[in-house]
Amino acid sequence: MQTRASGKYFHTNMQIKEITAEETWQLRRDVMWPEKDISYVQLPEDKEGQHFGLYLSGELVSVVSLFAAGQRAQFRKFATLPQYQGRGYGSQLLQHLIWQAATQGITKLWCNARQEKTSFYRRFGLQESNHTFVKDGKSYVVMEGSIAAPPKSGSAAR
Repeated sequence: MQTRASGKYFHTNMQIKEITAEETWQLRRDVMWPEKDISYVQLPEDKEGQHFGLYLSGELVSVVSLFAAGQRAQFRKFATLPQYQGRGYGSQLLQHLIWQAATQGITKLWCNARQEKTSFYRRFGLQESNHTFVKDGKSYVVMEGSIAAPPKSGSAAR
């Protein structure tokens, strides 16, 4: 079942959960580098990262990985199946990752964004830096931003 909210469609059977690195690899490859071998999307630091998946009716449709170093963290390998892009699912997953990072005391978040995706990341408070690079013919920019600590439970305004 789908419901419409703010011009986006959301499944009522949507679930976001922490998953293993291995569970991210196929979707990473299929979306980001379909012409490459699956080993291309496997990161040496995958064992140290936290990995999140968004499921619709049991199907994995979006993944992202978080790698923390003190109060800074990088998210990488953010991929959503093409047929689900532009429908808000990636936004839901990234919002979940930001909340998870904040609950762990992370205050700075950054990523290597494809140049054509910078407007998406700006919606989450990330800003382009002056660090750019090209990888396999694709242009990237480092984007970064601050995240606030989540409100403490029981501290609702009165």
